[in-house]
This record gives sequence, C-alpha cells and structure tokens, in this order.
Amino acid sequence: MKTSAKWLRFMMLSLAFTFLFFSSAESKPRDQTRWDEKYATNEYIFGKKPILFLENNVHLLKKGKTLDIAMGEGRNGVFLARNGFDVVGIDISGEGLNKAQQLASEYNVSIETRVVDLENTDLGTNEYDLIICTYYLQRDLFPQIKKALKSGGMALIETYNIDYLKYSKFNKKYLLETNELLDLFKEYRVIKYQDFDNGQEAYSSIIAVKP
Repeated sequence: MKTSAKWLRFMMLSLAFTFLFFSSAESKPRDQTRWDEKYATNEYIFGKKPILFLENNVHLLKKGKTLDIAMGEGRNGVFLARNGFDVVGIDISGEGLNKAQQLASEYNVSIETRVVDLENTDLGTNEYDLIICTYYLQRDLFPQIKKALKSGGMALIETYNIDYLKYSKFNKKYLLETNELLDLFKEYRVIKYQDFDNGQEAYSSIIAVKP
C-alpha cells in the first residue's frame, strides 16, 4: 500500500510538471500567432505617430543606445531613430517588427529589431542609455530594465492605470496601481511624471534617471 501511494504521488507530480512545461512552451507560439495576426494588415493599427509623452519630452532624453521594449509596429522607436537615437526594438511579433522596419525605411532611418519572447529574456547589464516601454506591462521586467540601464541612463514608461477601468473593461493585472511607477523608481531621479485622465482613458507616464 505504501509503495502504491508513493507511486501515485510520483505520477501526479510528473503529470503536473509535464503540464506546466508544455503550458509554458506553448504560450509563446500562441502569443506570437495572436500578435502576428493582429499586425498582418497594411494599416498601422496604432498609427505611425509616437505617443505624445515621448514626442513632447524627447529633448529631455539621453541619446545613445536605446531599447524599445514591445516595439510593435515601431511608432515610438522610429521616432527616436529620426531624432538621432541608436534604436534596438524587441517584440514577440515578427509581423509587427517587419512593419517597424518598413516605417523606418519611410523616414530613411535605421533600426535594429529582434523577435524576443519577453517572458523569457535577459535584457543584459549596463547596456542602454535609454529604455522605453509603452502600453505593455510585465512587472518582472522592471528589475531587468533597471539592471540593463547604464548609470545616468533613463527609463520612459507609459501604460494604462487602474482608473482606466472607469471607461473600459480590462484585465486589472495589466493596469498600473496608483503611484506604482513612482514606487518602482523611487530610488531614481524622476524628471517627468503624469497621471492622465481625460474622461475616456487613463494612463500614467514617467521619465526616470538611474543614479
């Protein structure tokens, strides 16, 4: 009886491990397919213009090697390249990054793009002068962002916050809590911060400098 019980526990643990392994392995293809299908259109679904927070504050940003996390179709990264930044864009969608390259060609600038699973990646150490991440919230990337920035490097983050639920159904997991960005970068010098709410959408934005 004891042997049977041990064997049963062993089999249950083995099945659980197998399920977790394959669920994780399958998540990337599912996400990749979903975003590739979304971007598989001639239209730039998020437009070609950068977010206003980036456009209005580009003069404050440190030029140099720049990482655009979850670049998508490239509107922000290409804007930075047009303004003299050396841009590397990463995203799970090859379709999105192809459109980013097309947009760069329209403006006669060069960007580097890499297809990356952001849930299983290493951003490196002391690699970048600037890292931007807009409308993509994966909280375990923040320690990596801090590690990947050079001393004096800058992070620019913008995405929806909890007040967005007043206007749209959204998974709360992907919404910033009140003052969350300020807490995340409390040891940094914050040179720009905003909580925006125009009665239709709500988001938070920050520019912070690594000590």
